[in-house]
Amino acid sequence: MSAALRRHLHTPAGLIGQIFAILLLAMILEFGVSTVLYERASQFSVRDDEARRLAEHLVIARKLLDEQVPAARPLLARELTTSRYEIEWAPALAPPPPLAPSLDRMYRQVIGWEPDLAHADLRLNLASPGRNAVTAGGVTLADRSWMRFHTRQPIHQANLSSERIILAMIPAGALLLMGGLFIRRTLLPLRRLALAADAVGSGSDRDEAVPEAGPSEVRRVIGAFNRMHARIYQLIADRTQALAAVGHDLRTPLARLRMRADAISDEALRDAVEADVLEMDAMVASLLAYLGGEGESEPRVAIDLAVLCETVCDDVSDRGREAVYTGPDHLELSVRPVTLKRAIVNLVENALHYGERVFLTLLRDGDRVVIRIEDDGPGIPAASLARVLEPFVRLDTARARDTIGLGLGLSIVARVVAEHEGTLSLSNRPEGGLRAEIALPAVS
Repeated sequence: MSAALRRHLHTPAGLIGQIFAILLLAMILEFGVSTVLYERASQFSVRDDEARRLAEHLVIARKLLDEQVPAARPLLARELTTSRYEIEWAPALAPPPPLAPSLDRMYRQVIGWEPDLAHADLRLNLASPGRNAVTAGGVTLADRSWMRFHTRQPIHQANLSSERIILAMIPAGALLLMGGLFIRRTLLPLRRLALAADAVGSGSDRDEAVPEAGPSEVRRVIGAFNRMHARIYQLIADRTQALAAVGHDLRTPLARLRMRADAISDEALRDAVEADVLEMDAMVASLLAYLGGEGESEPRVAIDLAVLCETVCDDVSDRGREAVYTGPDHLELSVRPVTLKRAIVNLVENALHYGERVFLTLLRDGDRVVIRIEDDGPGIPAASLARVLEPFVRLDTARARDTIGLGLGLSIVARVVAEHEGTLSLSNRPEGGLRAEIALPAVS
């Protein structure tokens, strides 16, 4: 067997082929169930007392008609008719209706009570199947003429029409359920693909390939997605590695410049050079933090968020600035500690640059943990609150222009919060100043 033929035999059918196979299976099952339901009519049975009563009436009526001459038989047949059975005499038996199944089980019941009827060529069939089904048939007399009969009341007490509907609905419901399960199983790989595509770029730790399963078309799409996914992650890894190398290469000459600045005797010139070096170092640090993707590789660990916030405020106080912490003594949460601390520090430094004091508040609000940083500075125009979250944006009218960095501080914060599946909101305080609020899911 060739390799191509083996691949063809082991490749799942396409999406259209599998749906066609499901429909074909449903049709085959429906045909089989319909056949069983029709054949079930031949198993139509009655209670034993009904079978005995019918058998006795047929035996007596046949005996009486057999003793009369043909001319007197029609009148006697009318006299033998009761409220339950109608009797007729005819030279021959009329053929049964096209849809009149034979009643094999009922035949055996009647013959069981009156075996002589087996020699009289007893015929039984179901006339007018449905809600008011009746039994009809005939037996032969000695001269080969026929005594015909039919029940005048439905001999079966159950509602045959409703019974058939219910019996037909049971397999139909089973077929719908089976078809739904098959189609769900067929489309399950597409659902996995959608979840994997949604996870790309959302800060999820999931980077494994999606299993290639399902119809051939879906397998090809999943394979193409996995290859694209691998290329994207490889590009990210290469970019991160290149940025780390660039950052190292840039910081080395910056460190040498800082050391050489110490040798400058002119104090004013030395301070200016050190300020420039500090600004360049801050630019490199902010650019690497924004483009480096460090948060994507940092694992989540449970930390005491209250201690982290207090530590940030203590560092500010150690530098001679005022920072006030308000919140619980302990609050444990599973986060990426390095990147989250960078976000909090960025907001605190931003507040200190434009205000005299910073207020850091930590609280639990239902299913969220809120970190609120407020300052007493000039605030931001309401129309520009959304723009400041964009990278490389500075607002000259709202903030002083003598800031270091590239305008990436708030963009870094927004990215870190998104990696934690939280939200970042900015608003102006009624009493003046800016309020930055980080809301994280309270899942420790």
